[in-house]
Amino acid sequence: MRLGVLTEPEGENRVAIVPNSVKKLMKKGLEVFIQKGAGEKSNYSNSDYLEAGANICSRDEALSCEIIMSIRMLESSELRKGMNLVCVADPFRHPEKIKSCIDSNVTLFSMDMIPRRLSRAQSMDVNSSQDNLAGYKAVLLGASYVPRGIPMMTTSAGTVKPAKVVIMGSGVAGLQAIATAKRLGAIVYASDVRKSAAEQIESVGGRFIEVEGMDDFEDESGYAKPLTPEFIKKVNDTVCEVASESDIIVTTARIFGRPAPITIPSSAVSTFKSGTVIVDMNADVGGNCELTKPGEIFTTDNGVIIVGTSNLPGTLANTASMLFSNNLTTFISSIVVEGELIISDDDDVLFGSPEDSDFHVPGMGGVLICKDGKIHDKQTRLGGVL
Repeated sequence: MRLGVLTEPEGENRVAIVPNSVKKLMKKGLEVFIQKGAGEKSNYSNSDYLEAGANICSRDEALSCEIIMSIRMLESSELRKGMNLVCVADPFRHPEKIKSCIDSNVTLFSMDMIPRRLSRAQSMDVNSSQDNLAGYKAVLLGASYVPRGIPMMTTSAGTVKPAKVVIMGSGVAGLQAIATAKRLGAIVYASDVRKSAAEQIESVGGRFIEVEGMDDFEDESGYAKPLTPEFIKKVNDTVCEVASESDIIVTTARIFGRPAPITIPSSAVSTFKSGTVIVDMNADVGGNCELTKPGEIFTTDNGVIIVGTSNLPGTLANTASMLFSNNLTTFISSIVVEGELIISDDDDVLFGSPEDSDFHVPGMGGVLICKDGKIHDKQTRLGGVL
């Protein structure tokens, strides 16, 4: 069976499979075809792939393979009957692309739908591997734009106080952001709507911002639940009060399949001091700051710098590609036996946990979205969107 890897569209510097993964895929009985130049933007050359045993080919030849691996979803014009597509489809935000896959009789595996609580799935979890890097890079961006030093410095000219950093949200990205800011020498405060996050925040050096009346707003799949407008305002007011004296603020709040919630309203930005930097990690899905401009970095009238850089993992393309490739290689190795794709009905990663399992999420399946011209039966939430 042939596996094709494509050059990603403009604006995406990562590649789905790196040379180090090629030999592992070949051991599973797969012949690997890499579109010419696919890894160049992430510093993996054609010769690197050739040395690993892959074939360099045209896009059309890569698309003719039985299995296609990419980061971004393909355009509908490139879909063909019988294709097995492994990518990040973001199906709840792009239902029209899922319809195209169904109409084209494509078997679609969307890796962002991984059942993240399954221990076996953790080595395949592209969300965690990429969010981890995004949280790290967000703090570095904040540090590069803030007009002051980060750690405490004792000099002959006087003592410099450490910078104050606020991290809004403490999922995978948030925890890495906290740890990174702490390593840089900042005093770090962090918030989350999941009360259980307090211990995790403190374990990586942060100080938990507690909101009165906070409960554990976490759903069955491990993501934060949508909150009532009243409680959102209460959280925003509490955290923004702490942030008003901060030097760097990183927002990480992302609700699965929905627009990013506003955690910094424009009214709060007007109270922040000049030189404060807001790094909005969710600029690509609407932004957590009401004033964020996706893909832009600008300064407000009161001197607040708002960083709306999209696709933060893509700014660390070499490392991000390596981790993404490891995730995909582990996944495909679990469903390929002696060069044949095996879709087993009892595979929880593909279909989600059974109803009698503690990890069952009602209305949600696994990474298998559609096959044989129809959406999978367990994807009832997505079916409702479609």
